[in-house]
Amino acid sequence: MAELVLYHHAQGLTKGVEAFAAELRQAGQPVHVPDLYEGHTFETLEEGLAYAKRTGFGTLMERGVAAVEGLGDALVYAGFSLGVMPAQQLAQTRPGAKGALLFHACLPVSEFGDAWPADVPAQVHGMDADPFFADEGDLDAARALVGSAERAELFLYPGKEHLFADSSLPSYDEAAANLLTRRVLDFLDGIR
Repeated sequence: MAELVLYHHAQGLTKGVEAFAAELRQAGQPVHVPDLYEGHTFETLEEGLAYAKRTGFGTLMERGVAAVEGLGDALVYAGFSLGVMPAQQLAQTRPGAKGALLFHACLPVSEFGDAWPADVPAQVHGMDADPFFADEGDLDAARALVGSAERAELFLYPGKEHLFADSSLPSYDEAAANLLTRRVLDFLDGIR
């Protein structure tokens, strides 16, 4: 089974992100959860984004790349929202990538290369009425990725919540998060 690297969202390494990682571990999946914020967490998305801007997105990307040094190449990269940035970059550019799981966000493939790597399966998960995902280009980028990649899937969930899979936040949607988790575990079971 390939190891998974899970990057947190803009509110930091919350209890909900840790709980998601723990659920995957309980199912037998090895999971690494780097803390790009060096211990800082934030009550609101706005506060977390302000911290990310102060720290610098380039610095956060460097921390994300540095977090996988020494882990080997056969990794699945996953990210919640802001964490999609390093996850998608590594899935597209680091040799040996086994897969990508992009939650609540998706960047245009052109950000990190000419095309999605043919040998890297991917899943993108988001809510169909989430203003961040549906209205800011992420949904379009996800559709383009899925349309151009050999083994990629887009899963849309009904609702408007952004971080619906983080059980520690008010935006948590239990039914959607449970379905997302089942789909992720099925995906990971298929990785060799």
